[in-house]
Amino acid sequence: MTVILIDAVLETHETAGFTAWPIAEPPRDGILALSGRLSPAEIGTAMAAIFSHGDLPTAPLSDLHLLLDEHLAEAEALLAPGGLRVMDPATGAEILPGCCCGLENWREWRDVLHRQDLWLGHDPGTELEYIAGAVRLSQKPGPHSPTREVEIQLDDLPALLATVHQRLQGFLSLVGRWASEITPRAADRLVTLLDENFDISGPLELG
Repeated sequence: MTVILIDAVLETHETAGFTAWPIAEPPRDGILALSGRLSPAEIGTAMAAIFSHGDLPTAPLSDLHLLLDEHLAEAEALLAPGGLRVMDPATGAEILPGCCCGLENWREWRDVLHRQDLWLGHDPGTELEYIAGAVRLSQKPGPHSPTREVEIQLDDLPALLATVHQRLQGFLSLVGRWASEITPRAADRLVTLLDENFDISGPLELG
């Protein structure tokens, strides 16, 4: 039986030179999987990725709760580069979120259960093909790279998405603890904003 893995991930390329708070060494591939098992420094990296991508102000940290609200009055929403990564450990194939795909859209994967189309970004783009009881994802990372393919059994997808949901909730809990140390006055506000904009806590409703 093929075991497929799905993770919620953030791209960390924009964290280079970030100094507002301590961050971990970004992963070599620039992809950070989110869960309740990250270290405080890795949480710092995740938050740096979100703040850098949205050009969110970080100083003074003591007023971060006010800075966030002022920024969102104009920007209206938080966005984060990333989404869901699909991996087949048996073949080593990996399907990554493409450019302009964001973590804020992770719940759209529920549409796959109904054999609907799904936007996974471009450069590299991902093609979906529904076959008997499964969806095949194909991605060509570059003009001279082989095409990567991963098949997900549709019956397995609810459990896979439920795991993603659980890991995101664990990540959100760690953000609260991290923010209580880094910027205590903004901790509750930051957790609320992440929850609202990345749709983390609400029921998954896979029916």
